[in-house]
Amino acid sequence: MAWRAMRQEDLAQACAIADEVHAAYPEDPEVFAERLALYPGGCLVLESGGRVAGYALAHPWMRAAPPALNARLATLPARADCLHVHDIAILPSARRCGAARAALQELAALAAREALPILALVAIPGTRAFWRGQGFAVVERPALAAKLASYGTGARFMERPARR
Repeated sequence: MAWRAMRQEDLAQACAIADEVHAAYPEDPEVFAERLALYPGGCLVLESGGRVAGYALAHPWMRAAPPALNARLATLPARADCLHVHDIAILPSARRCGAARAALQELAALAAREALPILALVAIPGTRAFWRGQGFAVVERPALAAKLASYGTGARFMERPARR
C-alpha cells in the first residue's frame, strides 16, 4: 500500500469510501471535487492492489474558522495559517498498518513546504483518542460551536505543530 496524488478518476472511489467509513457524516461529491480542484497537493489516495483503499484531503485554511461539514470553500484564503486536514478515511481492510500515520507525515511535510506551521482538523465524535495519538490536542474556541455542531455532538477542534 502506498499514498499517491489523487486524480480526477479517483473521486468516485473516494466518495464511496467516505459513504462507507463516514456514513453518519455525508458530504456531497462536489465537496471532494472542489478540494481536488482548489488544492490538488493536499489530496491523496491510498492505493492497494490497484484499488483505492483510502483517501486524505487537506488544504490551507484559517485556524479560527474551520469549514462546516459538507461546505464548499469557493477559494482558499490568501493568508492561510494552517493546513486543515479535512479528512483521512481508510477502508477497514486497509487499517492497522500505519497508513493514517503515513498520510499525516505526508501532509505535515506539505505544510512545512508551504510554511504552514499548524495542522488543524475537526475530530468527529469517537475519533479524539486516535488524533491525540497522532499529536493533536483539543483547542477550545467557543466561537466555533455552530460549525462544530455540523459534525455532530462531541466534535472537537484539534491542532498540532506541522513539525514535531
